[in-house]
Amino acid sequence: MSKLLLLTSSPREKRSRSTAVAKAFAEACRKARPELEVVEKNVFEMDLPPFDGYALQAKYNIMHSRVHTPRELRAWSAVERLIEEFAAYDFYVVAAPMWNFSIPYRLKHYIDLICQPTYTFESLPGGAYQGLIQGKAATIYARGGSYPENTPAAAFNHQSPYLDFILGFMGLTVDASIFVEMTLADQITREARLDAAMAQAEELGAAFCS
Repeated sequence: MSKLLLLTSSPREKRSRSTAVAKAFAEACRKARPELEVVEKNVFEMDLPPFDGYALQAKYNIMHSRVHTPRELRAWSAVERLIEEFAAYDFYVVAAPMWNFSIPYRLKHYIDLICQPTYTFESLPGGAYQGLIQGKAATIYARGGSYPENTPAAAFNHQSPYLDFILGFMGLTVDASIFVEMTLADQITREARLDAAMAQAEELGAAFCS
């Protein structure tokens, strides 16, 4: 049975537009592929281990072939469990609102835990890298403004370029991206943008898991 991870990153629950569109996308996937198992996780509700000095030292121990202390081993075991869980899916739908022109800190915390050498990526000769996670990803973004490419506003967008990049860096193929923009505009504009994004989610989601 194929599995899809629906990973959201807003604490606003039902008021979150990124979450609403991501759920519509995942539901369209499920309708198109009834045997698909969808697992939903919100990084604000996950018990993420700290990426503190012990975990960081354990990471460098691996890179330099050193032995862990018992405390470093405990810290790294928690990181390994999270990576193992992340790698167990076939499809990924990741939703992120824009916070300070980037992604929420809890999503960045999660990424910093799972993006590890020899686990989710490896170094190649000549300074290149290769991702080790296989699967398809869809990214869902919400933001108060609009940041079209090749405009001055695009320089402020550190949200979608980073998330699409880091998922691809770990080996995932980002197959679809949906943007819910102008969430701080007047109500008519907000609702029109949301309706368009929801329609796009249903269309793209139906084909995503094929």
